[in-house]
Amino acid sequence: FGNLFIQSIKRTDRTWTPVSELTKDMKDKTVWVRARVHNSRKQGGKLCFLTLRQDVATVQAVVFGNEMAGFAGALPDESVVDVFGKIACPDVPIASATMSDVELSVEKLYCVGRSQALPLQLADASRPESEYDKDPTLVRVGQDVRLDNRVIDLRTVANQAIFRIQSGVCTLFREFLLKHQFQEIHTPKLIGGASEGGADVFRVDYFEGNAYLAQSPQLYKQMALMTDMPRVFEIGPIFRSEKSFTHRHMTEFTGLDLEMTFKDHYHEVLEVLDGLFNHIFEGLQTRFKREIDAVRSQYPFEDLKWKYPCKRLTFKEAVGLLRSKGPAILQKRLEAAADDYNRKIIQRHLDSVKAHEDEEDISTEDEKVLGQVMLQEFGEELYIIDKFPKDTRPFYTMPDPADPRWTNAYDIFLRGEEITSGAQRIHDPKMLAERVEAMGIPLESIQPYVDAFKYGSYPHAGAGIGMERVVMLFLNLNNIRKTSMFPRDPKRLTP
Repeated sequence: FGNLFIQSIKRTDRTWTPVSELTKDMKDKTVWVRARVHNSRKQGGKLCFLTLRQDVATVQAVVFGNEMAGFAGALPDESVVDVFGKIACPDVPIASATMSDVELSVEKLYCVGRSQALPLQLADASRPESEYDKDPTLVRVGQDVRLDNRVIDLRTVANQAIFRIQSGVCTLFREFLLKHQFQEIHTPKLIGGASEGGADVFRVDYFEGNAYLAQSPQLYKQMALMTDMPRVFEIGPIFRSEKSFTHRHMTEFTGLDLEMTFKDHYHEVLEVLDGLFNHIFEGLQTRFKREIDAVRSQYPFEDLKWKYPCKRLTFKEAVGLLRSKGPAILQKRLEAAADDYNRKIIQRHLDSVKAHEDEEDISTEDEKVLGQVMLQEFGEELYIIDKFPKDTRPFYTMPDPADPRWTNAYDIFLRGEEITSGAQRIHDPKMLAERVEAMGIPLESIQPYVDAFKYGSYPHAGAGIGMERVVMLFLNLNNIRKTSMFPRDPKRLTP
């Protein structure tokens, strides 16, 4: 035992076993494990128990002997250790470890990365809300403290699981689209004009002029289709200069974007999107059960309820449903309100829902109420709203052929919050130029985009998906910052 500084002097013939693969079938076998010291408990002079942690798995290690037990007991929590030991099967399952039916009887123990004093304790950062209900005196780690010390915070078992699930969402997104003849592309993030129009764009110095950080790959993925790539997708950063401090907005997030040509109707694209989300959610539930359980142990939630194909309704139908069924939900909230301030807010919302016009945009609070209605009426938490009003959509959105007040545009919702926005795009250059001018966007700033449709263009549609939002809502977490590794908002640029 002792300290071991690894400076790549030589290679050894050690064979390593992941903690998650230690099973009782391996009884009496010896293994090498590299893991963190989650905690240690010294018992007398000759015995020490270590809990070793590796991603979302933990195992108990037992250290015997005066000197080695003393060394083990003095190891600071979060130190990285190499352990060589024999697998034993305890008579009683070890409740404090995820690998509860095995333990390691330690024969060799080396500290390869000693931890200094921690700015926050993992035990505090890992505590479920239910424990605070039982004992309000327990230390609660606030969101800002977590984010200021994100490298430590991300070590909690729940956070390890969240980011494995995030990786799974991207893998499943890519997997489904590649299987359906999509091609992955990579578009510029430094651009000459605002990609979505409007003021929510970051301007940066660009030699003698200005450039902008892309609000989406929108224009470029459409241009890619005009080069005869019929189906494209991209996973990349999105920048929005929105001074928003809500639970679901960030100034930088990851977009899962796709665009495709279609033959007759843009609903061909909706069918692809419906299949895509079904593939993602089925894949998460079957391939990431261990991670879902790890998140649930700290942040309890009910499994997502969805059907394939999912429920689809027009914007007008959605508003009608909100008007007819929403007031009863808000009335219950009003009766349960604890004070006058909240009663006034709910009453104001109740009045607005009752009087909601067919073409009036639905607010964030309206979306949440509608989400409850959809669950109550149809037992579904994934649904598509189609045919949005013209005034709520970007300049490149194709108008509805039957009524120009509406558009061939859609949003997809999960647990009452928007996760996807999309539409059939205008592929006629004359119509597109007219819409650009009507929206007050300088045509010269996006002239190459408009020109892309002058030389023979395909009808096409697509969508942009907020990756962190999908993860947040699938796991029913209360803040998008929990699903962003190093979140960016108007007040946070570090770490």
